[in-house]
Amino acid sequence: MSSLKGKTALITGGGQGVGLGIALALANEGVNVALLGRTMEKLESSCAAVSERGSRALAVACDVTVDADLRTGVDATIEEFGRLDILVNNAQLVPLAPINALTDEAFEDGFKSGPLAVLRMMKYCYPHLKAEGGNIVNLLSSVMKRWDMSGYGGYAAVKSAIQQLTRAAACEWGPDGIRVNGIMPHAKSPALANWINTNPEEAEAFQASIPLRRVGECEEDIGAFVMLMCREESRYLSGQTIALDGGQAFVG
Repeated sequence: MSSLKGKTALITGGGQGVGLGIALALANEGVNVALLGRTMEKLESSCAAVSERGSRALAVACDVTVDADLRTGVDATIEEFGRLDILVNNAQLVPLAPINALTDEAFEDGFKSGPLAVLRMMKYCYPHLKAEGGNIVNLLSSVMKRWDMSGYGGYAAVKSAIQQLTRAAACEWGPDGIRVNGIMPHAKSPALANWINTNPEEAEAFQASIPLRRVGECEEDIGAFVMLMCREESRYLSGQTIALDGGQAFVG
C-alpha cells in the first residue's frame, strides 16, 4: 500500500497543465485532492479526471492574488477532507517583458500571485501540515538560471523570491515535521505551448538545449516526481531546489 493513500493535497492552479498533472499522479496513489483556480469549468473537469483515478476531489474557485480566497480554499479543504498533508503552490501570473517595458502593474501582479500568495498559503496551511507531518512543493522555474536574462528579469525575480521562502520555511518548519522543496519543471503545459507559438525561433533553440531533447509530460514526468517527493521514502529530502528539465539547468 502506498504511504500516501488517504492523504489530502491542496493544489493551486489545478485546472490544467502541471497542476492537473500533479493532481493525477497523486490520485494514482490514493491521495484526495482539492483543486484551486479561477475557472470552475476547468476545475470541475480536472476533478472528474481525479475521480476516475479513484480518489476524491474538490473544486474551489480561487484567485491567488485575493487573500480571502486563499483562506477560503484552505478552510474548504479541511471541511471536506478533515486533514491536509500536501500543499502545492503552482499558480502564477508571469511578468514577461524587457525592463523598460515591464509595467509596475505586471510586476506587482507577479509578486501578488507568486511569493505573496505562496507566503500566505504556507502560513495558512502550516497548522494543518504540522499536525500531519506534511509536505510543501513550490513551483519555481529554470528562468532563474537563464544564460541570457533579457526579457525575463521580472519573472526570474518572482521565482527567486519563492525559492528563498522555500528554503526559509524548510529551515524553520523542519523541526515541526514539515518538508519544503521547490521544483523547476519543463512541462507540456498550455502556458509553454503559448510561449512556443509566440516565440518559435527562441523555442526551437530552447528545446535543442535540453540534453534529453524533449519537454516533460505534466503527469508522467512532473507529477510522478512530485508524488515521489511526498512519499515516506523521501522523508530526508527538504530545503532543495530541483530542476526537472531534462538536464538543461545546472542549479549548482
